[in-house]
Amino acid sequence: MFSKETEYAIRALVYIQIQNFNNIRPGIIEIANKINAPQFFVGKILQRLVRQGFLESLRGKGGGFFFDQNKSDLPLKELITATEGGKIFSDCGFGLQKCDDNNHCPLHESYAPIREVLNTMYSTESIQKLAKKKRN
Repeated sequence: MFSKETEYAIRALVYIQIQNFNNIRPGIIEIANKINAPQFFVGKILQRLVRQGFLESLRGKGGGFFFDQNKSDLPLKELITATEGGKIFSDCGFGLQKCDDNNHCPLHESYAPIREVLNTMYSTESIQKLAKKKRN
């Protein structure tokens, strides 16, 4: 459903949050190994997420990636929109440029409720909630 970039970003951020719960700041090599992803690609993804303000990082001994505890939870929709763009939450399921209630594709009536459910789910789920579920 998502690009590899988005899949790796979600898995990496969940892993980072789980480690942060234990006061550990993991580095790129550890994260890439634990999420079974290419180290170079994970590094590029995480550095971009740091620049976008989703994540923090420190270099050197005791460094690594971490979430700012003063920030609110990161909704999956916000992360997905940053990596995929917002089209997944609004575009036609059939791929047409113009598809709405007045001029709809063959999938419109079936896909519109699915798109709404996905929109709601990704708006209410967060990296932190997923990390808590995975940790238990």
